[in-house]
Amino acid sequence: LLGEGGWLDPAQSLVFCLVPPLGLPDWPWAAPPSSLWRPVLPPSLLFPPSKQLPVPPTGPSPHLSVSPALGSGLRAQDSVCSGRFAKEVRTPVPPPVERRQGSVLPSSLGVKLFYSKDNEGSWFRSLFVHKVDPRKDAHSTLLSKKETSNLYKIQFHNVKPECLDAYNSLTEAVLPKLHLDEDYPCSLVGNWNTWYGEQDQAVHLWRFSGGYPALMDCMNKLKNNKEYLEFRKERSQMLLSRRNQLLLEFSFWNEPQPRAGPNIYELRTYKLKPGTMIEWGNNWARAIKYRQENQEAVGGFFSQIGELYVVHHLWAYKDLQSREETRNAAWRKRGWDENVYYTVPLVRHMESRIMIPLKISPLQ
Repeated sequence: LLGEGGWLDPAQSLVFCLVPPLGLPDWPWAAPPSSLWRPVLPPSLLFPPSKQLPVPPTGPSPHLSVSPALGSGLRAQDSVCSGRFAKEVRTPVPPPVERRQGSVLPSSLGVKLFYSKDNEGSWFRSLFVHKVDPRKDAHSTLLSKKETSNLYKIQFHNVKPECLDAYNSLTEAVLPKLHLDEDYPCSLVGNWNTWYGEQDQAVHLWRFSGGYPALMDCMNKLKNNKEYLEFRKERSQMLLSRRNQLLLEFSFWNEPQPRAGPNIYELRTYKLKPGTMIEWGNNWARAIKYRQENQEAVGGFFSQIGELYVVHHLWAYKDLQSREETRNAAWRKRGWDENVYYTVPLVRHMESRIMIPLKISPLQ
């Protein structure tokens, strides 16, 4: 805590005094139980940056005494600290707080802390001011595929239980026409009903080849498609609620491709803490290799519009038993546990849906 020549520089340092609670003897300096010690910071030990007080030389002293002139900054039981190398310090009462240069920071200890604004490089200020390295790219640019400009839309439709069969029939009659019509730059990736998870729910995944311009082109054309408008009107009478998201695909995942069945599909949804998408991607870019032996990895996506910082992983299995065996096999591979260890703290909420494909789904 001492500057050059034995001078006390409060602008550069803080003095903490550790004392035992009342009624207990002074412990040796190096052996106190940590749960019984508390830091005490008397405001009177901090001075304006322009004041530098010498520490008067004294002989060896077993205690650090604080002069009564310090006033109300210390209680009676706080006036003595044990220490073999402590020296007696007597100082005048500092000027009132409102005349000091600096800022007041709250403390969980019930003590006001001060730091000097004159010294930007002080160690205390570094605790509160953190430099952030500038980034020139959003995580969507860093994590998405560069060779394609595909945009995905996922739809969640909660259907009235008594209308689910009628909803499926109506969907299977209309959506394939959009999928096959070359004038519409959209294609079906997969269509499912939720089997385990939220019941009476339909999930649709679309791909727009060409990104946002393709999406807008498709939406503008659908406004003039009478058959589709009638479809939406009839469909709306069967729904309880609906929501959607626009997604990009992770660069390290497989491109979702049609596959023969029969399969069941698992959609695992992770809601991440904001700011953690890059870390998530870095870990999964290494870990995806542990989940490729059975070709179970179908696609990986992250949200761009809708609920943000949401990740969807889509997996395919022959049945629930195959799912169990495949997932257990991953834990026997060295490195998979590391991925789980580093990514679980990034997750705020996670959900798993087991889904059955509709007849029109390219993913069977």
